[in-house]
Amino acid sequence: MVDSSGSWRDAYKGMSSDNVKGLVLALSSSLFIGASFIVKKKGLKKAGASGLRAGSGGYSYLLEPLWWIGMITMIVGEIANFAAYAFAPAILVTPLGALSIIISASLAHIILQEKLHTFGILGCALCIVGSVTIVLHAPQEQDIDSVLEVWNLATEPAFLFYAAAVVGAAIVLIVQFIPLYGQSHVMVYIGVCSLIGSLSVMSVKALGIALKLTFSGTNQLGYPQTWVFTVIVLMCVITQMNYLNKALDTFNTAVVSPIYYVMFTSLTILASVIMFKDWDRQNGTQIFTELCGFITILSGTFLLHTTTDMVDSESKGNLSSEDNHLLLRIPKHSEDSNGFAQDGIILSLRRQESAKSPRPARQTKQLEEDLEAVPLRRQESSLRS
Repeated sequence: MVDSSGSWRDAYKGMSSDNVKGLVLALSSSLFIGASFIVKKKGLKKAGASGLRAGSGGYSYLLEPLWWIGMITMIVGEIANFAAYAFAPAILVTPLGALSIIISASLAHIILQEKLHTFGILGCALCIVGSVTIVLHAPQEQDIDSVLEVWNLATEPAFLFYAAAVVGAAIVLIVQFIPLYGQSHVMVYIGVCSLIGSLSVMSVKALGIALKLTFSGTNQLGYPQTWVFTVIVLMCVITQMNYLNKALDTFNTAVVSPIYYVMFTSLTILASVIMFKDWDRQNGTQIFTELCGFITILSGTFLLHTTTDMVDSESKGNLSSEDNHLLLRIPKHSEDSNGFAQDGIILSLRRQESAKSPRPARQTKQLEEDLEAVPLRRQESSLRS
């Protein structure tokens, strides 16, 4: 009985100074990254109006200053996140990304007019509660004196198997699924980002530890392992940014952010448990509490995702079954083009008129002809520009 009481006291002895530093950096990171989603989205939409969209394989957003402002904001957030991993375990740092979901969803509601349902606010509250739960029960950061120790952890059979499985799954998604389902299924782009992201976090943590040791007086830059981790970080980050841009340009921000968070966090925690053996330093109570906190965050992100569908259902519920059928034929990105926006207004007005009185067959045919003419109008507009 005494041993049990002693282990309980040891489990809740408080956060270490390194964990506190990691917490502050992670919170700052969430603020910058959450805002960057909105700025980048506006830049992508502006670039897509005058060139080939990122979701269609275009790179015109690279010439858009607003997109670069968003990218710089994200880089600042990622630097803070990078530093956080050097001080605290991934189980503590990664789930705090839920705060970036709250920020991006709120700003999307205010700036991008992407409606946030009332239950979405409840989802944000659940994310906060889950984050606090994980923070209070996160494991202490283990003491590592050399990058060679991290390399030994990364080359153990269990993590090598995980890394091979992740790379293989990402290649399959890129080669087989993105050409077929990239424009219609958000999970495809997000899957690539999350899989590769879990490896990038492990490499970022290894590189962060190497730099922290170097700045403290123990030079790690002479080890080739440090530069191997650097190359892996660059490759993973470039891949992540490419497919995250495609996801943001193709789908609603309030949907992309929570799904990306759930998948990315789940895979990162799994990778950290395998590589750094975070749970080996904790008892069953702590592990169970962390899982409960994580499930609470998942519930919050699920609410954010579901309420977006509820908003869409409510808007479609005001239309007749015939109008809903015609609505499905409107091109996916109609809201991102000025020409399309004008056509959408005309079609919406006609739907409102039809709701007041039955629509004759001749008007229905005219509406169908207008819908078929929308892509042609966009092509003409592109040629003029």
